[in-house]
Amino acid sequence: MPDRTDSLETIQRELTKFARRARATAARMHPELSLVSYTLLTHLQDQQGCRATDLAAHYLLDKSTVSRQVAALEQLGLVERRVDPEDQRVQVLHLTEHGTRTLEQVTASRRTAFQQRLADWDEEDLARFAAYLLRYNASA
Repeated sequence: MPDRTDSLETIQRELTKFARRARATAARMHPELSLVSYTLLTHLQDQQGCRATDLAAHYLLDKSTVSRQVAALEQLGLVERRVDPEDQRVQVLHLTEHGTRTLEQVTASRRTAFQQRLADWDEEDLARFAAYLLRYNASA
């Protein structure tokens, strides 16, 4: 049985491979929609809109990084800015109709890819893997 150091090395190496594959898959599914952009769109959908500063805080990103990403999403017609009805000085980012459709298409493609990749896993293995991912992400 591998020791703790060996296991941690394997986890680090395999998560790096996973991240690289996720970025490549995202690029194939929608060339203009990077994995970061997909993540931001998903967050905007889940939150039903939010400010760019909220995105930066949530993902621990620099405001300029989020600003560049949001500008690109706006140029693609995926995101729009709306004035916050509670504070006219604040602009809230929302998905456009095109953004919602694109996100739905990419999400469906990603879901299909996961279903295919994990097709031969039994229910118990899937549940265990899901639980481990939840536990890992909750510890961050």
